[in-house]
Amino acid sequence: MQRSCTTLARSLISTRGFCTSNSDKIVASVLFERLPVVVPKIDPVVYAFQEFSFRWGQQYRRVYPDKFLHKSDARGNTNYQMDYVPAPRVTEADKTNDRRSLNRALDRRLYLIIYGKAYGTLDGKPVWHFPEKIYESEETLRKCAESALKSVIGDLSHTYFVGNAPMGHMVIQPTENAQDVPSFKRFFFKSQVIATNKVPIGKCEDYVWVTKDELMEYFPEQAEYLNKMIIS
Repeated sequence: MQRSCTTLARSLISTRGFCTSNSDKIVASVLFERLPVVVPKIDPVVYAFQEFSFRWGQQYRRVYPDKFLHKSDARGNTNYQMDYVPAPRVTEADKTNDRRSLNRALDRRLYLIIYGKAYGTLDGKPVWHFPEKIYESEETLRKCAESALKSVIGDLSHTYFVGNAPMGHMVIQPTENAQDVPSFKRFFFKSQVIATNKVPIGKCEDYVWVTKDELMEYFPEQAEYLNKMIIS
């Protein structure tokens, strides 16, 4: 029964276009993100509305007698005092623009991109790209995406893949400068950093953790598509 189900799954994969021939490759890419660590600052418009709502409510609030309001004074005063200094929102990595650090842009989402060889590049030159892997014989396309991320960070114990389906895809066509590169489809899967602030990165020449706005600097030709796909 298990063998027949596997055969059926593979036939469905080939029927839906998950072809692994040289003319139509499938590439699984991973959008690996770190969620915000601190609450983002309130938008000035929202702050103004909250201030207005508070003042409006003060006009019609219930008035309690003074005896009720000062009842807590009879409990006595305590000398207990806690000195609390909140951590700064701007870190040293923010000041030095250290994009290899996860300890930056604490109120934003950060995305991992690596510098190295990627499928479909001209002459195999290193470029900035997301962790990726060509779909071969994996059971599912998500398994292929997990392998792609595992090859970069080595361990998936501090990761969480959001769903089994890709969040988006694009078809890459040959360009005038790269006629020898066949067309292929790139499927994007979302994964998140869980319970850690240090992720070991390997199998690449360089890497950066960037915000959505900074991400567009590395992919100017795909900025319009990425801006629609990534919601942050």
